[in-house]
Amino acid sequence: MARMTAAEAAVHVLRKEGIDVAFGLPGAAINPFYAAMRTVGGVDHVLARHVEGASHMAEGYTRTKPGNIGVCIGTSGPAGTDMITGLYSAIADSIPILCITGQAPASKLHKEDFQAVDIQAIADPVTKWAITVREPAQVPRAFQQAFQIMRSSRPGPVLLDLPIDVQMTEIEFDPDTYEPLPGYKPAATRGQVEKALGMLDAADRPLLVAGGGIINADASDLLTEFAEITGVPVIPTLMGWGTIPDDHKLMAGMVGLQTSHRYGNASMLEADFVMGIGNRWANRHTGDLATYTEGRTFVHVDIEPFQIGRIFGPDLGIVSDAKAALELFVEVAKQWQAEGKLKDRSQWAEECQERKRTMLRKTHFDDVPVKPQRVYEEMNQAFGKNTRYVTAIGLSQIAGAQFLHVYKPRHWINCGQAGPLGWTIPAALGVRRADPQADIVALSGDYDFQFMIEELAVGAQFNLPYIHVLVNNSYLGLIRQAQRGFDMDYQVQLSFENINCPEINGYGVDHVSVVEGLGCKAIRVTDPEEIASALAEAKQLKDQHQVPVVVEVILERVTNISMSGKDLSTVNEFEALAENEADAPSSIAALR
Repeated sequence: MARMTAAEAAVHVLRKEGIDVAFGLPGAAINPFYAAMRTVGGVDHVLARHVEGASHMAEGYTRTKPGNIGVCIGTSGPAGTDMITGLYSAIADSIPILCITGQAPASKLHKEDFQAVDIQAIADPVTKWAITVREPAQVPRAFQQAFQIMRSSRPGPVLLDLPIDVQMTEIEFDPDTYEPLPGYKPAATRGQVEKALGMLDAADRPLLVAGGGIINADASDLLTEFAEITGVPVIPTLMGWGTIPDDHKLMAGMVGLQTSHRYGNASMLEADFVMGIGNRWANRHTGDLATYTEGRTFVHVDIEPFQIGRIFGPDLGIVSDAKAALELFVEVAKQWQAEGKLKDRSQWAEECQERKRTMLRKTHFDDVPVKPQRVYEEMNQAFGKNTRYVTAIGLSQIAGAQFLHVYKPRHWINCGQAGPLGWTIPAALGVRRADPQADIVALSGDYDFQFMIEELAVGAQFNLPYIHVLVNNSYLGLIRQAQRGFDMDYQVQLSFENINCPEINGYGVDHVSVVEGLGCKAIRVTDPEEIASALAEAKQLKDQHQVPVVVEVILERVTNISMSGKDLSTVNEFEALAENEADAPSSIAALR
């Protein structure tokens, strides 16, 4: 049996579990682990500038490809607490990441040692499992169990806390005989699927709601196939966007109070049956439950038993991994189709498509300063169907979801439930590290962009190029819009006269200079007619220099984006609606 330090054994486990890169920052209490990575080899490392940034890089890495698990590493004390936001974001969206922290010596955990904190207790509410491993021989088994837990049932993050003396202690461990433990995923039964399909077939105007669990399960093709066999239109949630292409004849639009389409909300309100698969009935999707559920029968399929009935009680609940359920749904639907049991849904599907063709918002504005709708129109025209969009929170995310188009799973990479500002830059870097050939476009408002702007230096140092569209109105735009209900505009303005950059006319931070100071490239746009050429130039600069390229568009200070504070039937439209193709050229072309 080979002898090695517990930290070296842990690195061997990482390699056996398929890990070849980690994101993090070394520090005194985690240095033995870094020494082990150097000795054992095989695990590359991306040096973040902030430990929270490392956790979001790990998230972006996981979200990019099926089977990926991002790993983030930090020292003891504040490094662990810095990563809590990343763990919260990950557990909220069912994203497996492994957080590894150093810790004070085991014998001093109760003595208020330097940077010693009970990170296990702090992380427990935002992880599937958090543990301080106090016995060296348990370290490789803790890592083994961590991967099994992350992959089992509803995916999610794990934190392993390693005292420095535990890391350095020699143990017996044989990497050659190590095998990963199988994960557990519940599966629907044929009887459950036949019952649900019978309920669907009895309806006149059914819809499928496709959640992020379908993407996590790598089952988007099965969802599309099931929709095509049954002829039932699909409503993707924000986290499920891309399960069915935006231009598919059965894609009926997104539903919700904010990140939604007019046609999606209208079709939902017309439906009499809804089957949700891998979704959680988020409040920004449903709005007022009385409006959302009235007159409709519901089936809910979810991997987590306690998720069913959490928001409202469905007429039928099925505990199942989305892929396992959809495999059976496709099998039974094909059989029923062959036997002539399935209804013809073509008229209902065409009604949904007619709404999709006609219920559009205007995007073509020529105003200066630029209206945000025009930015998304230009993005649709500049970026192709293979683009992976990365974004976090704010009016930019909401408007992006209303106006952009997504055609593939994992091409809308968004922190949905937690929505931490600053997420976008590090997540985009994690996406780039996971997919070196992808066309990656990040989208931020100015405040999200400023939160973790330092991580752009990581992109410059490690040659992680992508394009970042920065829509700048020098405001906390979403909060300002929310403050309308309180009749105030208080502490949300980011504008000031920048003595070093008078040419930006009071918009405050000179993002171009900051970005260039961090080793990247930046372009500022003030006229809508310049957006297309700026995006084209950004592509060229990205490829030439292999660094992130920021395209900053100076927006009008105040824009109210379509949304509701109550239910799906009362969405406020603040701008003109599209009346013809000239009003929304990229949307109409994309949805044909």
